[in-house]
Amino acid sequence: MAGLEQDYHALRHDAGVIDLPRDFIRVSGPQALEYLQGQLSQDVEKLPVGDSALSLILEPQGKVSALVRVTRAAEDELVLDFDAGFEEVVLARLQRFKLRTKADIEVLADWRCLAVRGPRAAEVMISATAPAGEGLRSVFPWPGLEGIDLLGLDPVAPDGVRRCGPGAYQAARIEAGLPVMGVELDDRTIPEESGVVEATVSFTKGCFTGQELVARIDARGGNVPRRLRGVVLAGGVGAVVTTFTPGAVVTVDGADVGRLTSTAYSPELGPVALAYIKRGHEVPFRAEVAMGDATAAVETRALPLGGDR
Repeated sequence: MAGLEQDYHALRHDAGVIDLPRDFIRVSGPQALEYLQGQLSQDVEKLPVGDSALSLILEPQGKVSALVRVTRAAEDELVLDFDAGFEEVVLARLQRFKLRTKADIEVLADWRCLAVRGPRAAEVMISATAPAGEGLRSVFPWPGLEGIDLLGLDPVAPDGVRRCGPGAYQAARIEAGLPVMGVELDDRTIPEESGVVEATVSFTKGCFTGQELVARIDARGGNVPRRLRGVVLAGGVGAVVTTFTPGAVVTVDGADVGRLTSTAYSPELGPVALAYIKRGHEVPFRAEVAMGDATAAVETRALPLGGDR
């Protein structure tokens, strides 16, 4: 547990670096900006060269195709990066509507993401070496999981920054309430359910594919059938159970109110998880989660989860 605790402390209270599995696609050409302005939920036309922002790519019906980060590498060149394993999905979605558009869409198969997370991320990145050859520095603005990433062919970690394992990053991601593709986000997900709208959607940019559902739900006060919430074991740190099981059912008085998605162990909060909870159950509230043949008492909370920050 010592290694996990040190990794977690670096990501939460100092600075830590981790290789994040990401896929990359570049869109370039004289109409690249115009095209992505109509396909992404973020206002990319207002994005200065060198800056980045989170965005959604939606299906025409408004469901999620992908959660991406878009970085404006040049006036007519933008790079999208997103959770690994969804390159074909994003590529097919972008190509579907690119009729008679002067923009090239290219997979950057050899690029990597070296992520620096933590309150000292900006400070330590001052001395970081830029990626060899072509590459970018890109901010990651998720509340509670802020950082700066090196994207490119051969990114090099800043000197003296602790390399962290996936267990600590998973705990930090869950506490921050960051959903990932294939677990919390898929083509059945309504954006408002997952808590990503505020960080990813511009309501002033004009039309984009999938806008109608997002705008309609916003106009109705964000009322959706379920919402992504955080779950912690009632016993917290030191409890006998070390992790939850993905897919475990969350119940209240014997009634199914949701299922766990991502799970991890947090050195500060104990077992933690994300879960989609049905409408009508306002957080915080007590519930139970099936753990094998037994059940565990849990607290379901709003995101991001608290802790000794």
